[in-house]
Amino acid sequence: MKLTGAEIVIACLKEQGVDTIFGYPGGTILNIYDALYKHQDEIKHILVSHEQGAAHAADGYARATGKVGVCFATSGPGATNLVTGIATAYMDSVPMVAITCNVNLPALGKDSFQEVDIAGVTMPITKHGFIVKDVSYLADTLRKAFDIARSGRPGPVLVDITKDSTSNEWDYVEKKIDFDKKNPSFEETDIETALKLCQSAKKPFIYVGGGVVLSGADKELKEFAEKMDAPVCDTLMAKGAFDGTSPAYTGMIGMHGTKTSNLGVSECDLLIALGARFSDRVVGNAKKFASHAKVLHIDIDAAEINKNIKTTAHIVGDVKEVLTALNAKLTKQSHPEWMAHIQDMKAQFPLTYDSSKLSCPFVMEELYRQTGGDAVITTDVGQHQMWASQYYHYTKPRTFISSGGLGTMGYGLGACIGAKVGNPDKTCINIAGDGCFRMNMNELATASRYQIPIIQVLINNHVLGMVRQWQTLFYGKRYSNTVLEDKVDFCKVAEGLGCKAFRVTTKEEAKEAIAKALALKEPVVLDVIIPEDDKVFPMVSPGASIKEVFDEADLKAKEGK
Repeated sequence: MKLTGAEIVIACLKEQGVDTIFGYPGGTILNIYDALYKHQDEIKHILVSHEQGAAHAADGYARATGKVGVCFATSGPGATNLVTGIATAYMDSVPMVAITCNVNLPALGKDSFQEVDIAGVTMPITKHGFIVKDVSYLADTLRKAFDIARSGRPGPVLVDITKDSTSNEWDYVEKKIDFDKKNPSFEETDIETALKLCQSAKKPFIYVGGGVVLSGADKELKEFAEKMDAPVCDTLMAKGAFDGTSPAYTGMIGMHGTKTSNLGVSECDLLIALGARFSDRVVGNAKKFASHAKVLHIDIDAAEINKNIKTTAHIVGDVKEVLTALNAKLTKQSHPEWMAHIQDMKAQFPLTYDSSKLSCPFVMEELYRQTGGDAVITTDVGQHQMWASQYYHYTKPRTFISSGGLGTMGYGLGACIGAKVGNPDKTCINIAGDGCFRMNMNELATASRYQIPIIQVLINNHVLGMVRQWQTLFYGKRYSNTVLEDKVDFCKVAEGLGCKAFRVTTKEEAKEAIAKALALKEPVVLDVIIPEDDKVFPMVSPGASIKEVFDEADLKAKEGK
């Protein structure tokens, strides 16, 4: 049947099982919004406050549900406002399709009003980018976009459509979509090599990355860890892939990882990396990383193999499929002395904080207590992000959502809205610092418009906390432009944007405010006031080996205090 290009867009979205879109209309995309109006009972559209919020919401929706997130924007500034959100999704391998519209084909390339080469702008930060100039190619292009976004190592895809392609007509034929991820195949010899390494190790350590979450391999990981009788650490992106309450779990690895994870990896004789990319924030000094260990790397992306750390052996494949093959042949291993040593380190080096005052670690522990660990936590970037990863225990995948690779301030609120829309029955809580929050706090208007009952916990120390921590430790306490000496009242801002708000200054107030927020079925902001010089520990100095990890007690001993 003949449909306009705009109607073809909506039909293809329905083919792909899309039920939610985050976006903001404008001149060039009006035809698509007009077509969407006729299908509003089938596809929900969330009108955000800013296009960056649309990209972050689509990202959060994708991470929380495992589906492909979708966002819309118009040409020019509408499209460029998506760029940071697209880059965020790209760095963390999030499946997303961003659909933008451009000027009419005859006006393309003539510096027309609100014209920008968005496909060119986003080329380095997308898996692929398309420009559709002819309606006859539109349906196949959209199908390819979704296939690319979800296949192999996931990521964002941009589809830019000229406005005349949305108004012109073409014959549309509905197509049944094959959701096969088309993962790369691996050889049996690769499995045999990996098994030999696993069975000969005396001190194995499992290092879990975000690929385990993306592949849905949490059950296979649990079986593998039990068969290996090995400790398990994770990255920020992997929270919840392995049960954070398990005795075998040692916490996060890297710059703000636990001493047990950092020292254990430095001592192990086999490091098994699963769906991880050996980020600089994990590795520290690459020349000294896991220097006593053979390295077995399993990843779906061949480009990650030997990119940052030289491997002894590797398998290119989906980690769920590879672990299934390994588990089928791996006999039960036993490393009692090594596991006892790890438990001793966990007892010797627990995470600690000053419990006499209100702090973010206290708030995270209280949130965990009152939610029973059954919540989706999103975060912005900084100290609060690290505390949220350290002091809330994640037992299931897709329950911790954060910008890891790009480190995007202002990410969390939009992502929390997307996560809640995708999981309406889940409690969704965003943790943000006051520096991050002011970047996209206008999305509170989105939450109140649709009465999306998220909880925004604002960790307010009146400074850019993580930058100040570095200035304290490495820049002689020269606090250049990191003190937020303004008169912003975040509770009044929240109320002005249609949300409930509570200011929290004591531990008792925190307990009461959290209970109230969880009971209310509407968006709530908790403005939690903490000291400006609270710091995140443990820490590894930039460029240092992860075995040089230190905590506050080490720092005071070094300073002779």
